[in-house]
Amino acid sequence: MTISENTISEAKNALGTKLETCGTEPMTGYFRDGCCRTDASDRGSHTVCARVTAEFLAFSKGRSNDLSTPRLELGFAGLKPGDRWCLCASRWLEAYEAGAAPHVHLAATHERALDIVPRDALFRFALDLS
Repeated sequence: MTISENTISEAKNALGTKLETCGTEPMTGYFRDGCCRTDASDRGSHTVCARVTAEFLAFSKGRSNDLSTPRLELGFAGLKPGDRWCLCASRWLEAYEAGAAPHVHLAATHERALDIVPRDALFRFALDLS
């Protein structure tokens, strides 16, 4: 990935258009700028913009990735159902395969998510398709 692909203005979403903001309350994204941008240093590929559910949060906690418990020392208040969050593409896929995947916002999901998650699976859970 080139440096220009990493900028907000150049990033593309899963629909092939400009990447939209996923969420700012709480602030999400690998770069904590509200967008599901990625680069080579993002080993988890935090590229799927999801609206988390209680079911997904429990699933993730069961996989040793507790996203619901506050970690105030890290400035993390914990997620609650309905929050939008940039998930690791492989974790979303794992949840999908287990029947616990949350819905996604494709316009705010980075195109790189499609390197890991099958397009039909991701699009099946889209909140922003008519």
